[in-house]
Amino acid sequence: MNVFDYSATALDGTPLDLSRYRGKVLLIVNTASACGFTPQYKGLEAVYRQFQARGAEVLGFPCNQFGRQERGSEAEIGAFCEKNFGVSFPLFAKIDVNGAETHPLFRYLKQAAPGVLGTERIKWNFTKFLVNRDGEVVKRYAPQTKPEAIAADIEKLLAN
Repeated sequence: MNVFDYSATALDGTPLDLSRYRGKVLLIVNTASACGFTPQYKGLEAVYRQFQARGAEVLGFPCNQFGRQERGSEAEIGAFCEKNFGVSFPLFAKIDVNGAETHPLFRYLKQAAPGVLGTERIKWNFTKFLVNRDGEVVKRYAPQTKPEAIAADIEKLLAN
């Protein structure tokens, strides 16, 4: 199994197979609109614009599990992200990243790249996973890691 074996629901309700991103480098992030890390949307968009033409994608997955910081509907989330941060990268419908209802993609991501001391649990919004062109998870980044700090790692994967 790899990332391309999963599917998710787009923000507009359309089901999408992640196989559509086969051959691309992915930065997958659980997001929230009312979090201290929400300004990272700007950095995520900058990374997306910097690398998208060369074969990288940023995929945002809103989650309301941390401090109820993503309360809005999918339409509200999309409008907020576009208006406040100019987000043009793909956003998906709200999901759970921990617990019994964890989205299968995030279950896979957490197993493939555990956190500190081998813990799989996602600790907060804006945890990031870098995926290579073969759909394999290369690295997990903490919420406080700014997207710009990941640019060099994306560059290396694009060079391969």
